[in-house]
Amino acid sequence: MKFSVNWLRDFVDLPENVQDLAELLTVAGVEIEEIRTTGADIDKVIVAQIATSSPHPNADRLTVCEVEEGSGMKRQIVCGATNFKAGDKVALALPGAVLPNGLKIRASKLRGVESEGMLCSAIELGLGQDSAGLLILSPAARIGAPISEFFPNDTVLDVEITPNRGDLLSHFGLAREIAALTGIPLREPKLPTLAAATLSGVKISAPRECPFYSARRIENVKVGPSPDWLRAKIESVGIRSVNNIVDISNFVMLELGQPTHAFDADKLRGGIEVRMARDGEKFLALDGKTYSLTTNELVIADATRAVGIGGVMGGDETGVSESTRNVLLEAAYFLPSSVRRTARILNLPSDASYRFERGVDPGMILRASERAVELMREIAGAKPVAEVSTAGELPANPSDISLRYDRSNRLLGIRVEETEVDQILERFGLRKNQAAAKEGASVWNVPSHRRDLQREVDLIEEVVRVHGVQQIAGTDRSRFTPSSTADRAHDRETALRLKLVSRGLDEARTSKLIPRNASAFSENAVQLRNPLSEDHVALRPSLIGGLLDVLGRNIRAGAERVAIFEIGRVFLPPEAKEERHIGILLWGNMVDAVHWRTHGQQRFDLFDIKGAVESLLTSKVSFCRSQHRDYRDFSLAMEIIAENNLIGVAGQLSSAFASRIDATGAVFVAEIVADAAFEGVGCAATFAEFGKFPAVKRDIAMIVPESLSHEQIYDEILRVTEPLLEHVDLFDVFTGKDAQHIGPGRKSLAYTLTYRDKNRTLTGEEVNAAHARIRERLQSELGAELRE
Repeated sequence: MKFSVNWLRDFVDLPENVQDLAELLTVAGVEIEEIRTTGADIDKVIVAQIATSSPHPNADRLTVCEVEEGSGMKRQIVCGATNFKAGDKVALALPGAVLPNGLKIRASKLRGVESEGMLCSAIELGLGQDSAGLLILSPAARIGAPISEFFPNDTVLDVEITPNRGDLLSHFGLAREIAALTGIPLREPKLPTLAAATLSGVKISAPRECPFYSARRIENVKVGPSPDWLRAKIESVGIRSVNNIVDISNFVMLELGQPTHAFDADKLRGGIEVRMARDGEKFLALDGKTYSLTTNELVIADATRAVGIGGVMGGDETGVSESTRNVLLEAAYFLPSSVRRTARILNLPSDASYRFERGVDPGMILRASERAVELMREIAGAKPVAEVSTAGELPANPSDISLRYDRSNRLLGIRVEETEVDQILERFGLRKNQAAAKEGASVWNVPSHRRDLQREVDLIEEVVRVHGVQQIAGTDRSRFTPSSTADRAHDRETALRLKLVSRGLDEARTSKLIPRNASAFSENAVQLRNPLSEDHVALRPSLIGGLLDVLGRNIRAGAERVAIFEIGRVFLPPEAKEERHIGILLWGNMVDAVHWRTHGQQRFDLFDIKGAVESLLTSKVSFCRSQHRDYRDFSLAMEIIAENNLIGVAGQLSSAFASRIDATGAVFVAEIVADAAFEGVGCAATFAEFGKFPAVKRDIAMIVPESLSHEQIYDEILRVTEPLLEHVDLFDVFTGKDAQHIGPGRKSLAYTLTYRDKNRTLTGEEVNAAHARIRERLQSELGAELRE
């Protein structure tokens, strides 16, 4: 937003050097993007009045004007504009003038007609961007006066206001901030006494989108050009002058931050109703375009039609024009999210919506209305009615906030005296609740314009902004900081990342918001009420969809190997329950290049995804065929079970699904609940010395039913609790077609068992005895047929 330094000085004394002001605001978190000097202190540019005008004899688009410039003589000027009439006062550049764009004015002939100067537009004088016609001055302007009398030099600050600081979107709001930061007294604007309010004449049918609405009738207005001071004020920050009524509305918005809107009261039919639009309802806006509305848009309507879009723009049919005699002035509070949604959907941003989206001050609504009415009385000769029609209730003030002084000192790392803390907060408009104060703590009433102050830390931030962040030492001696829950969670997550990276996987980061046409693993995704775009309309219920998008982009870029993972939040339907998940995707070759020994490339398979999952889990985990739900996009799905709880799924995507993203070959994915992987991560490491004595290995080969799993056999071997047994390794499996010679429904497995004693060398007899006990256990408990 643009701010006039001259206008700010109406409310607070500023530093002489504008750079000092810019540095003060920037350090306090209010970023200054640009500092620009404006005004029209241009030599030989004066006020002139057009006496007569006639068509150019040799050019269809030119006009020959006679102008009076205060010397008693008339000058002949050739002009290309058409927005003027005889009697208008304009800016005349005399021969010898040099305009801000570098143009040097001299007497010359244009198509054979003498021209003794140039009539100027706003853009040619550096006073705005309007180049469509001449700059028409006030009728009260003195002929022959330098143009600098009406457009004095000014400095304009282009300020980037963060979305949570809607209170700064006005000259009074920024001046109030400067006064709080510097301790310089603030000069309050001269606001008239509030008129009496009545609850008649206005109906609110959408109280959520519009909690409060006021309307006031003003009669006998005289619509015309604005006085020079008003015009100069609004044009200094880039607002084009329209007429005195519209300019007053814009002036109040720029001064106090509360948008208002003036309707031509004689064009309204019946009372005002604030309601949601009807589906397909048409609305002709002030920008001249017709919009088709839906039931999601809030409108201001009379008895027959919509006359305004709430918080965005008024209608062309009821706009103020030169024929307007009676005005209905609107001032209201609209729900920020509703205005934001409507402005985005209709692609109809406005100065009003910019402020309503960020939240206006409820305490300023009626005061701004009174300010506008007072100006209409002074400038347009208006006669306002005695009462204001209102409906609804103003939003309540923000909740009180408790501040602990020792907490402030600990957070800042420096000591700020309690008296200084109190003085700073009072300068920002907060009031101390003496009755609720406790020892070492205070309770503060937050003003209606500071709805961004919600927590104790927000008050501490205000303190440091004034006390000065530069007062905090840049370096300090190291000190012990107790580990918090957040620290431990971060450490556990980092450990998981390192495990997956060590297996050759790369981390991916995908959006938590998914597009409307997303189909991969997005069934029943929770929709957003106010999506920013068609690419971000719902909350992701799974990480796999985002990882598949990454795979598709890499395949199109020519990648031959994609091994990625993501740790992030998902939102489970229907209530958008938030969980932290780990997603893994493997596709393509295990290594990027052909191995020099094998002369080929080995591709990822199901056991690679299974191994990646097992590397994350410290507790016992098992994989079984899906039983809890139908995984329709998988050709093979395995549910991951830990301690009898379903914690995720892994498997191979169907070839039909893989072909949709141009993936040749198998695509393997897994997704597990991160909390299951967090258990045990970050625990203290255990160490054991290397075995000093040799190990002895024995093999066991057996034939078992095909339904008997490796996990069951492994558990049975360990159940013997043989103290000499150190390792059990599966090294051979024959099943399916390879095992036809051992009979149908059977398979062959072979294990290597490693024995060792840490205190001595084992004898053959000891190893044979231990091995025999395990063999007997397998035969008796599992019915295994041992092979010699």
